[in-house]
Amino acid sequence: MRIKRYLKWSLVLVPLSIYTGCSESVVPKPRGHFRIDLPAKAYRLYDTVCPFVFEYPVYGRISYDVGKVTEPCWFNIEFPKYKATIHVSYKRINRNLPAMLEESHEFAYSHSVKADAITEKPWINPNDKVYGILYDIKGNTASAVQFFVTDSTRNFLRGALYFSVQPDEDSLAPVIDYFREDVVHMVETLKWKKQ
Repeated sequence: MRIKRYLKWSLVLVPLSIYTGCSESVVPKPRGHFRIDLPAKAYRLYDTVCPFVFEYPVYGRISYDVGKVTEPCWFNIEFPKYKATIHVSYKRINRNLPAMLEESHEFAYSHSVKADAITEKPWINPNDKVYGILYDIKGNTASAVQFFVTDSTRNFLRGALYFSVQPDEDSLAPVIDYFREDVVHMVETLKWKKQ
């Protein structure tokens, strides 16, 4: 009799424990991001036939634009390991500074569709006659940092940091912050050559 009672309870308890044990909801793990190792900061001088000099990261590689719409002193600073590029373009001012300023503003604010915020940080260095704006673009945008600098009479230099990956502010945040420091260093060390 005891065995029959044990079997009877087993037939009830085993399916019940399987049902309650398997009916719990499964919670997926949150999506993670890869750890990104970034090199130590170090810079070298960019000094060519262009009418400016500045320091850029040693882990960057200079490549020149070759195409129908490129001009002299248009180049890229590429960071292949991080799929990042700082596109740099230089133009000589020829009574068109207001148009150039407006164009730079439009380039930065063309990302406002996807941007959460765009902040402008003015740059003023009267000793070297370098004036400009650094744009920080927050959100899942193609470009996170842009800038322009000018001496307001002859020279105008514009740059933009782009990544060749799907924009994801959360996973790119450490890399964006890292390369933003390099962009700031470029602007801080920029000097116009005497002409």
